[in-house]
Amino acid sequence: MTVMPAVAVLAGGLATRLRPITTTIPKAMVEVADEPFIAHQLRLLHREGTRMVVLCLGYLGEQVADFVGDGSRFGLEVRYSFDGDRLLGTGGALRKALPLLGPEFLILYGDSYLDLAYAPVVGAWRAGGLDGMMTVYRNEGRWDTSNVVFSDGRIICYSKTIHDPGMRHIDYGLGLLRAGVLAARPDDQPFDLAGVYSDLVAAGRLAGYEVRQRFYEIGSPEGLAETDAWLRHKAIG
Repeated sequence: MTVMPAVAVLAGGLATRLRPITTTIPKAMVEVADEPFIAHQLRLLHREGTRMVVLCLGYLGEQVADFVGDGSRFGLEVRYSFDGDRLLGTGGALRKALPLLGPEFLILYGDSYLDLAYAPVVGAWRAGGLDGMMTVYRNEGRWDTSNVVFSDGRIICYSKTIHDPGMRHIDYGLGLLRAGVLAARPDDQPFDLAGVYSDLVAAGRLAGYEVRQRFYEIGSPEGLAETDAWLRHKAIG
């Protein structure tokens, strides 16, 4: 049985695409299928064997902490890392949270619902011995812009800004890192996780894992409506 590492949930952004909903609440607290989205995420993480979660919070993050508390009602131990006076970006938030995360950790974006088996992903990454892993999905530009060239089980190229005609896959939203990848970076400076992944690709240190289930997200009004409908259907089924 795979012992699951801690999970860092990146939930500190401003969520401008969901305004006016997020004018007074953070994205993690947006109601989806009759409850805050973070509740759905935490139950999924518990189902997949996670027991330790670190919520990386920024914008209106106190509301999330007030709702989740210590995580015991979700069967989890939940800890908190707050950006502070300025948003640190996805990479900077992880760097600040390192003391809470341990030597290796899963990474999940705070607006994603990824309904798959997590243990095989962790097992494959540990067996490969690389510094990080990115899960990818053959998106073909359907739900968002494809940003990964993936071939023969390897990530050849990853970029959010440069388009390559070979990009048929997308960063699925579940990742893994060793703490040492971030430890040398300043702990109070904003930076993006995408840059960390790109550096690992260039060094040949980022593993890839292809998943077959599509992702759901609440980062846009369209995604929010679709995820709400899907979670309601899932509850009935």
